[in-house]
Amino acid sequence: MLIDTHCHIHFNAYKNDMDEVIQRTLSKDVQMITVGTQKDTSRHALEIAEKYDGLWATVGLHPNHLTAQEFWDDEEIPKDKIKTRTEVFDPDFYLELAKHPKCVAIGEFGLDYYHLPKHLDVEEIKELQRKTVLEHFDLATKADLPVVIHSRDAHEEQFELIKDALSKGKLSCKGVIHCFTGTLEQAQAYIEIGFLISFTGIITFPPRKKEGEISPLQKVVQDLPLESIMLETDAPYLAPVPHRGKRNEPWYVIDIAKKVAELKGISLEEVEEQTNKTAKKFFKLKTEQE
Repeated sequence: MLIDTHCHIHFNAYKNDMDEVIQRTLSKDVQMITVGTQKDTSRHALEIAEKYDGLWATVGLHPNHLTAQEFWDDEEIPKDKIKTRTEVFDPDFYLELAKHPKCVAIGEFGLDYYHLPKHLDVEEIKELQRKTVLEHFDLATKADLPVVIHSRDAHEEQFELIKDALSKGKLSCKGVIHCFTGTLEQAQAYIEIGFLISFTGIITFPPRKKEGEISPLQKVVQDLPLESIMLETDAPYLAPVPHRGKRNEPWYVIDIAKKVAELKGISLEEVEEQTNKTAKKFFKLKTEQE
């Protein structure tokens, strides 16, 4: 069994076959956590999670949804242009959602300095993101849930915000850095303060250097302790090799697990056993049979 700890199975990319994809994933012994990114998707994530044993949800406000913008992302589904609308973070709304028995974390939220609206003041947007991160920290502390952090081009600042919150007695359930693409030093810093690192299909992408070498991110996977790693697809985005360029599906997490095993020179069974154990403990996951 494997657990895809971060997907968006309730997004519009699956509007025509969502139940089919969920059933296909569960039939392959892969369980899922589907992640909210704003009010509507957070509520919908819980509605879908209610229907299935082996499927849970998170609730939160993604930094790209703090302001209306449109952008293309080379790492996402090629044909899709991403559009966001402005949402002001409402902690009371999300706290109510967080009380749902299928809600296992607050997120995804965080800092994204890669996609910043060009028509607005950059420093004002960054300050809004930082403020919203702190509000999510308070929410997670009150709800007694871990956090799922989105950090893009902002690891140093994100780390300092987390470290400061921990020093004030917040975030007792700690958190995970989702879709990690930073350096080994950054990953180790997060781990030292009790956070986990989660990898997507990006680790299966071939290195840009000559054949036979590994990418910097693959080297990070090699060097981190397996006990500090979780696996995710971020589906429908970032499909791993051999599905790259297609719509991602949660059961493709199998290919990510295989790559971790290959990079570390260990068995797939060992990767499955340890990452499942880590995810179950971190998210406090229980199935109807347990």
